[in-house]
Amino acid sequence: MAKPDPRREALIAELTRDAIPAWAILVVQLNNVVADRLGVTDTDVQCLHVLGRHGPTTPGVLAEHVNLTTGSASRMIDRLVAADCVRRVPDPDDRRRVLIEPTQEGIERVSAAYADLVARTRDDLDGFDDERIGDLIDFMRAAAHSTEAEIRRLRSATDSDGSERS
Repeated sequence: MAKPDPRREALIAELTRDAIPAWAILVVQLNNVVADRLGVTDTDVQCLHVLGRHGPTTPGVLAEHVNLTTGSASRMIDRLVAADCVRRVPDPDDRRRVLIEPTQEGIERVSAAYADLVARTRDDLDGFDDERIGDLIDFMRAAAHSTEAEIRRLRSATDSDGSERS
């Protein structure tokens, strides 16, 4: 068995104990500031990101993506409709269902809220060649996959009443 490389171990420790948690906290704080400016909640901003990434979807699917009950998701959708960020539209494949889709106003407001960060991120990446950017994309996708797996694991380890399973 190969001996672990101390330099690599130190880099991974710095990434997993310091860099990623510090960045994640800042992203949460940024989303909070954006939510305040849009007149919605942090979870509402998550909903807008989900819609931007996945397109129009049902309230139930949105609830799953942002970890809400269907009742809480309904109230979230009501807030976003009132803020002119989303609208309810009939599902073209099933007239009994409704889809939630972002409004043009909502898209523009969210885009404007993150525009400076996007510009800064592009500047941050100026010193990275295409291969390093590809590596970052690979890492972010792998990290997202691992995070989703951990969410599923933790949810399955919790009873419906909220107590942890043994």
